[in-house]
Amino acid sequence: MRTATITRKTAETRIEVTLNLDGTGSYDNSTGVGFFDHMLDQLSRHSLIDLTIRAEGDLHVDDHHTVEDTGIAIGQALARALGDKRGIRRYGSCLLAMDDSLLRAALDLSGRPYLVWNVDFPTGTIGSFDTELVREFFQALSTHGGISLNLARLDGINSHHIAEAAFKAVARALREAVEPDPRMAGALPSTKGAL
Repeated sequence: MRTATITRKTAETRIEVTLNLDGTGSYDNSTGVGFFDHMLDQLSRHSLIDLTIRAEGDLHVDDHHTVEDTGIAIGQALARALGDKRGIRRYGSCLLAMDDSLLRAALDLSGRPYLVWNVDFPTGTIGSFDTELVREFFQALSTHGGISLNLARLDGINSHHIAEAAFKAVARALREAVEPDPRMAGALPSTKGAL
């Protein structure tokens, strides 16, 4: 089974993430940050990766440490669940429309993390959620998941829609990339001999 549980404890946060790459998109996420929970639910549902997250953080300071550390833990759990990555598709992409927004996500589960971020927001917050934290989450996810991730906003005027389209686009790209490829017959999707 391609599953993993990661527990991350620091002086600022305590995060536990359990995921199943071969799930149905069921989720049970609680971070104390309402909008972020909504985004994590989207990530799970649209990737078909089952996701359970329990996070306690120093929210009296702000949401930053909780969001970033959750991204770190999800990335670590994803990398662990993928193992040596034999037989997966490895690459995924999605062009996702949501209301006024159009987001493009492309990713490679290469083991070589890199984030290209071309997403800007018309507002600094979504409710009380700082829009800068969307990038912080994806930076942490890509770094600790070993993912080359390229995200771009092609259109959009509503910050909530832009953020949600970003999470959904990454989710759909992840769904494609982690899927077993029946033509690979368990082979490593690389000529290097390791990912």
